[in-house]
Amino acid sequence: METVAAHDFSMFALFMQADLVVKSVMVGLVIASVWVWAIIANRLAAYGKAKREMAAFDRAFASGRPLAELRNDYSAGAQSGLSAVFLAAMEEWDKSHAAQAATSVGLQSRLEIALDLAVSEQSAVLEKRLGFLATIGSAGPFVGLFGTVWGIMNAFTAIASAENTSLAVVAPGIAEALLATALGLLAAIPAVVAYNKLSADADKLIARIDGFANRLVALLSRQLDAGKAL
Repeated sequence: METVAAHDFSMFALFMQADLVVKSVMVGLVIASVWVWAIIANRLAAYGKAKREMAAFDRAFASGRPLAELRNDYSAGAQSGLSAVFLAAMEEWDKSHAAQAATSVGLQSRLEIALDLAVSEQSAVLEKRLGFLATIGSAGPFVGLFGTVWGIMNAFTAIASAENTSLAVVAPGIAEALLATALGLLAAIPAVVAYNKLSADADKLIARIDGFANRLVALLSRQLDAGKAL
């Protein structure tokens, strides 16, 4: 009695037996999945660092030290978050006084513009790469589905050519095709979850920066109206 060799259903074997188009889809989804996890790790580390730096700057700002002294301390190092917004305001303050254009209304208007630009720049830094997570989260399942549909088409073509509809003939082709959908979900699910979480974290940090910018404008406006130096 003739025995039929068992088909290898390991993921590697299914990949090797897949059509070139399906292989390309699988490779692309694996790369996307790795990149998704790299972005997640990068953003978590960046947000943790941003929170610590903001907390440290908040303590220094609330300590009552002169703003000129605070500016000297932070201007030498890398600026980000609250310190970048603070230094942008100090730069505009210095330029306006140097040009003898430090009227109350004019300087406040220029400070608001400078701070809006600084907040926008910091927002872009915090939201960096989140768009890729959103793209993979929405497109990943459909890319995997495309690979599955293509693989099933090839499987049905092979079945028709062999004129054999037994499960032993059908199963390998269907399994190869479904692996593409599984890889699409493997990339999309963490991307969606991470995007929602990281977007919420970024929004909180941006709101904190925006709130600080408003406080800083109010403080500098009072300083100007009172005729006080920094």
